[in-house]
Amino acid sequence: MTQSVAEPTSGLRVGDLVEVRSAAEIMATLDEHGELDNLPFMPEMLEFCGQQLTVHKVANKVCDPYGRTGMHRMTNAVHLTGARCGGTAHGGCQTACSLYWKQEWLKPIAPGTPPTPANGTRIDLELLEVNTHKPPLESGKPRFSCQSTEMMRAAPTCLPFRDVRQYVEDVSVGNATARASLLAFFFAMFNRLQALSKRLLPARFLFRGGMEWGFVRGRVIGKTPVAQLDLQPGEIVRIRSKEQIELTLNAERLNRGMGFEEEMSRHCGRTARVQRRITRCLDETTGELVVMKTPAIVLEDVFCTGVYHANCPREYVTFWREIWLERV
Repeated sequence: MTQSVAEPTSGLRVGDLVEVRSAAEIMATLDEHGELDNLPFMPEMLEFCGQQLTVHKVANKVCDPYGRTGMHRMTNAVHLTGARCGGTAHGGCQTACSLYWKQEWLKPIAPGTPPTPANGTRIDLELLEVNTHKPPLESGKPRFSCQSTEMMRAAPTCLPFRDVRQYVEDVSVGNATARASLLAFFFAMFNRLQALSKRLLPARFLFRGGMEWGFVRGRVIGKTPVAQLDLQPGEIVRIRSKEQIELTLNAERLNRGMGFEEEMSRHCGRTARVQRRITRCLDETTGELVVMKTPAIVLEDVFCTGVYHANCPREYVTFWREIWLERV
């Protein structure tokens, strides 16, 4: 029988202890492209082989932030605590995405289980490294392939927001509380109604202009402003209010090409520590390594929590312009 897109796909739950299998065992599950179910196993993941880690989130779905096609079903995958991509095999990308681990690459274990001794088996590292590259751009610039650039191949099936079974699954696997799931469904319903009203109603009848919940509106006409604070790792900053940040955004809610979205507005007013300055990241739609003219700031423990995106468990790291921050 064909599996419903909303049926649970993972035998693991949040908090389960697992051991990442050896590199040789994982390589045996990969095809000639270094993938399992179209999901790449990347060289940056090798450092975690043999480690014992806990399941941070069950990767049962993922949002499509660029194609705007909504949520997509991911199968048999989890995110592990502390396992983020270092970008060393992808041009030094600093995005630090939370890695996806197929269950075939993991072994559930009981607390206190001694680590499995390494067997010293050699692996075909060249296979993994070759598959980190795509054909170059017409300009000759290199293009990379990673889990993020291939995400829509690994999760091609759209997951309708109205299928409430996904929210039940979020609770059952430990990704979200019942309250958070109810709110996620409400926000998704509200945003669909807003999108429908924009298509059918005159502008004067729209609620808050037809904006999505969070109601972020860019207010700059022309070139957006910039600020240079030269923030350094370890400094404490406060995220400015939503109203202050809106005064730095154009109609597309961009500041010098960097977007500010509703999920980010949830952090407005909080203080956080600067984790690092970002100058290099992959464009997920093309695989091109983008070198930023104006560095972005990453803050400790500040990431997308999926509240306005149907409990998406990806926890994407958010980039902040310095003009959106102030020193404390």
